[in-house]
Amino acid sequence: MSENTFEPKIVAFLCNWCTYTGADLAGTSRIQYPPNVRIIRLMCSGSVDPTYVLKPLLDGADGVLIGGCHPGDCHYQSGNYKARRRVVALKEILKCAGFDEDRVWLRWISASEGGRFAETVTEMTEAMREKGPNPMRQKWAV
Repeated sequence: MSENTFEPKIVAFLCNWCTYTGADLAGTSRIQYPPNVRIIRLMCSGSVDPTYVLKPLLDGADGVLIGGCHPGDCHYQSGNYKARRRVVALKEILKCAGFDEDRVWLRWISASEGGRFAETVTEMTEAMREKGPNPMRQKWAV
């Protein structure tokens, strides 16, 4: 794969109540965004275990997006605060291990923000294109 044809692969863990519904709104509203994202729906962003983020990165995904409800608006009251604490700790661990912590994004997107979801995916896809392929992709390539 040459640098000119590089298309990032992004794994997105989305809260069922807000960000996933925002992604659905983007689709039903026919808002265009890059097809580089693979969505995994979770009940809450607070249920994203750090190993869920590490696994795709180790398998060569170029970025991981975690989407949750806006602070103070969580269906499970404090799940998004838990997600924020976990992502801060995970980014520090990634940095210490020599990984690019900017490949992990946490965004608050409500159910009514389909446009914001599309903008986030577009922005992340462009940022991952600029960074280039995840170095782990080459290490595991057959």
